[in-house]
Amino acid sequence: MEEEMGNDGYTQDGTVDLKGNPILKSKTGGWTACFFVVVYEVFERMAYYGISSNLFIYLTKKLRQGTVTSANNVTNWVGTVWMTPVLGAYVADALLGRYWTFLIACGIYLSGLSLLTLSTSVHPLKPTSCPNPPGPNCKKPTILQLAVFFGALYILALGTGGIKPNISTIRADQFNEFNPKEKAQKLSFFNWWMFSIFFGTLFANTVLASPTIGLAISIIIFLAGTPFYRHKVPTGSPFTKMAKVVVATIRKWRVTIPVDPKELYELDLEVYTKKGKHQINSTSTLSVKTGSTSPWMLCSVTQVEEAKQMLRMIPILMAIIVPSAMMAQVGTPFVKQGPTLNRNIGNFKIPPSSLTGFVTLSMLISIVLYDRCFVKIIRRWTKNPRGITLLQRMGIGMIFHIVIMVVASLTERHRLNVAKANGLVENGNQVPLSIFILLPQFILMGTADAFLKAAKFEFFYDQAPENMKSLGTAYTMISVGDGSFVSSFLLSTVSHITKVYGHQGWVQNNLNTSHLDYYYGFFVILNLLNFVFFLVMVRVYVYKAEVSDSMRVLREELVASRQEVTNEEAMKK
Repeated sequence: MEEEMGNDGYTQDGTVDLKGNPILKSKTGGWTACFFVVVYEVFERMAYYGISSNLFIYLTKKLRQGTVTSANNVTNWVGTVWMTPVLGAYVADALLGRYWTFLIACGIYLSGLSLLTLSTSVHPLKPTSCPNPPGPNCKKPTILQLAVFFGALYILALGTGGIKPNISTIRADQFNEFNPKEKAQKLSFFNWWMFSIFFGTLFANTVLASPTIGLAISIIIFLAGTPFYRHKVPTGSPFTKMAKVVVATIRKWRVTIPVDPKELYELDLEVYTKKGKHQINSTSTLSVKTGSTSPWMLCSVTQVEEAKQMLRMIPILMAIIVPSAMMAQVGTPFVKQGPTLNRNIGNFKIPPSSLTGFVTLSMLISIVLYDRCFVKIIRRWTKNPRGITLLQRMGIGMIFHIVIMVVASLTERHRLNVAKANGLVENGNQVPLSIFILLPQFILMGTADAFLKAAKFEFFYDQAPENMKSLGTAYTMISVGDGSFVSSFLLSTVSHITKVYGHQGWVQNNLNTSHLDYYYGFFVILNLLNFVFFLVMVRVYVYKAEVSDSMRVLREELVASRQEVTNEEAMKK
């Protein structure tokens, strides 16, 4: 026992077991614990994307909603799914902790998914089937059917709020930031984390039979890994901490900041070491003045710097909202184009939603090539362990989004020209073109995700202060949620304006009389303007400072002394 603790010892990063006791590094965390989390994520993604990828088609075909209404219902639901994580992050950080918040959310999610399964398969909850196109005697869905269906969707959204920000931080907690080996492993793990997400998405678009069964299996797998997990104790609401800094700043704005940063209020380093957290030195950006002795009048330097760091990331968050709106196009207009094209391969008819599988496949391949080839090659010149910075990686993804919308606009222009040449405009019949002409825009979207989507997850987690990781992860969710709401707003606005001033809307139920090529062209311009804004924000952004060498040495000495005390106490017991 003594030899075991002497060679390995307890974690010193503030992580404990479920009962709050210290845990051995060799028995917990790392890739072993992450295996269960990753497998859970694969199955959960299968469940989520099994719904989201088919939702637009279900709304138009089964519930017989119009193109704009269906698209907005999809993006509004997706937006809610990605906004509720703010609530989940608050509950985890302030009240229950990540593990218990996550498990409760899983119960809510599973109940919503079960209700959704009933609403699409059991009479009288299931809408009446109609021929395509529907005849005059086709019955519309009842109020009960609509209420149960959309109620189930938003119960799912509520459950997702407790899952998304906490599952990602749980897996990141399995790597010790203060251990050089584990910190290096974390850099690579983010790429493989995204790989697992889209691996599950691929199966959702191809072989998944029951999302409900898939989710139930994923929860069982996650619970099986409980003995291996490292847990962080709730440290209080990050919103309250940030509010204290803001209030203290407003109330003490007349106080003169000392020239010597050592005169600023700060706790002893040992206080942070005991809790496994970083002490942050004062920076000159976004200067904040505090004083007095009240928690709402006096904040430590670390508290102030944590709040400043979260505020610094907001402009970057704003810059990725438009790209998130681009991602929303995959499940709405992109999929809507599918039924207008020839989908036959022999006697088999390709489901339009299955094209989203090429987004996933493209991203899987791109992630592997990026992590195993690109990073290894480029870091020889940059000397950056990541190859390029996270913001540079996000910028490359934004360039891909511009290219995607150019390609989508040109493809749609070609489709419309063929429809016009064959006299298929007014009747809305299928155009004699293969559905595979849409593949380039789907494949490019997957490549863009390998850069932008993976980088923004890692960026907001990496740049968030140690005790605000859940909120940092929630920033990523907020960007996707806002992007979905922006997509709904733009689709409704463009559709309305083009009907009023153009007499024929760009987006109609009959795509052969629509002008999705103009709509995609509008997104090209919007992406270009957003990219310029992003470049400006990157230029002024200040990365979170690494712990200084002297601070690291002092910390290691404190950790070593605490390790000796802990081992002695354990031997006495």
